[in-house]
Amino acid sequence: MGKYKKLLQRILFGTSDHNIKFSELCQLLKKLRFEERIRGDHYIFTKDNVEEIINIQPTSGKAKGYQVKQIRNLIVKYGLGDSDVD
Repeated sequence: MGKYKKLLQRILFGTSDHNIKFSELCQLLKKLRFEERIRGDHYIFTKDNVEEIINIQPTSGKAKGYQVKQIRNLIVKYGLGDSDVD
């Protein structure tokens, strides 16, 4: 199993939301075909057919727990996942 599939599973299980590396989360979103735009320390991700905009900021190299939860909800809502990540 690949690195990003394992990360996707960790996010979907929801047991370690406060222990996800910010850089890995950004790479996962890119693998899910989100487009990235950076404004200061705000990383903004958008994708066609996804209404919501993802706006995340790093905290000491980690992603914020509530932002990981928001991303999990989007992955579930739009059925993103295994087929997109290798």
